[in-house]
Amino acid sequence: MLLTNAGIAFIQESVDFDEDGVIASSPKNFVYQATLGKYEANLKAFGFSDYPLLVADTVVTSQNQILRKAKCVDDARNILMTQSGNITSIITCMIYHSKEKKIIDISQTDYLFENFNMDDLERYLDSGEWRGKAGACMVEGFCKSYIKEVRGYESTAMGLCVEVLKAFDAV
Repeated sequence: MLLTNAGIAFIQESVDFDEDGVIASSPKNFVYQATLGKYEANLKAFGFSDYPLLVADTVVTSQNQILRKAKCVDDARNILMTQSGNITSIITCMIYHSKEKKIIDISQTDYLFENFNMDDLERYLDSGEWRGKAGACMVEGFCKSYIKEVRGYESTAMGLCVEVLKAFDAV
């Protein structure tokens, strides 16, 4: 959706990469290592000579914790409460590789959240919409009405900083 909305033509293909083996000292290092792993796997499978290769990964962090995908409703509640009334950072790393250039970028968008209303939180948890989402929510979903301030690009929070990609005239 981000590439389409930015007017960037693409063919979507992917090779699986297991992030569970990534060991990192910080959220930025984690997202870089995960993106590098995806890049290496996709480079081996597809190369970049016919078409440019673009890979990206995103991590959600708050209060010095990496907030992965929740395993159960209690885990989701804990992850969301970590973000309630705090700053949540969404860090996205991308690697773009074409015949002409290679771009590696780490971008960050910060959201300052109001305290979540507990009734709203429980309704959201009951909905199951938190499943499969890093940080147990999406800023365009449940968290949207609690955003007090945003620092950075929305596209970064959605998984790819298209503004940086376009600034390098990579498309």
